[in-house]
Amino acid sequence: MSVARLVSALQFCPVMCAPRHRDPAPSLQSRLLNAVLAQLPYKQQLASAEAVQAHVQKLALRPASFEPVGLGYGVEATLTKMGGWPVYYTAPSSGHEGCNFVMFLHGGGYINEIVPAHWRFVGQMTRKANVVCVVPIYPLAPRATAEHVVPATGELLRMLLEDAGPAKVTVVGNSAGAGLALAACQWLRDRGHRQPDQMMLISPAADASVGRPEQIEIARRDPLQDIPGIVEAGHLYAGALDIGHPFVSPLNGAFRALAPMTIFSGTRDLLYPDSVDLAARARAVGVPVELHLMRDQPHNYALMPTPEGRRARAVILRAVA
Repeated sequence: MSVARLVSALQFCPVMCAPRHRDPAPSLQSRLLNAVLAQLPYKQQLASAEAVQAHVQKLALRPASFEPVGLGYGVEATLTKMGGWPVYYTAPSSGHEGCNFVMFLHGGGYINEIVPAHWRFVGQMTRKANVVCVVPIYPLAPRATAEHVVPATGELLRMLLEDAGPAKVTVVGNSAGAGLALAACQWLRDRGHRQPDQMMLISPAADASVGRPEQIEIARRDPLQDIPGIVEAGHLYAGALDIGHPFVSPLNGAFRALAPMTIFSGTRDLLYPDSVDLAARARAVGVPVELHLMRDQPHNYALMPTPEGRRARAVILRAVA
């Protein structure tokens, strides 16, 4: 069976189980998906600094499209520019009067453009949660670095919070986008601006140094990521900053007075120890945190076509509506 057909076979009906206190065994679909992911080239692209550099050079010659693909029915997209960045607004075709807002920050290690899987999730949030999604197409490293991207994202979020009035504003980010969401909220707090109502952080890239000894062992089981490539992408994004700077590694920032967080991570994700630490540090200073740490789930499991992914997305949809 081809990879495409095997992935397609995983698209079963949603399993809408309530969260359990005891982490259930991974579903058959997720175990199969882990096997499929391990055969794909994603991990090879992060196997070394040289692989990342070659990938970045290739993208510089042929930049990837960021246009919305796969939003689905009942969703309208509008392109505008804010602060020199392309920014998309998606809204229900039936109208957006009274809708809440989501700022969605895509993943990709700060070097990869938004992809159709991100747009499908944006479309799902727009349609099923009846929200307006604001999707900044932030510039990528090494052309743009954290020193510019974090404050600019924070300023876009500040303007959205101002324009939204009494409507709820949620920041949703995955991977690098979740790290950017956290850094932007820290930037807002440090300048005395209000926080969004909540953050939904999917497999957050909270520490670009990937320096924990246990992550070496986890990397052997992670079907998508490897340490050398993550560190190199972090250096490219850091630019003139140290890789440990909170703009690059927001786990090193302060957590007081941040918005409530919901964090999704899995134990096959080499970044998951940072999610556990992130939750503990935020709780220690009084920030409400809900951590969904799922056994044997890979990086970005919440966006995967598995029962675990569908349950995670259901949590997000209920929260942002």
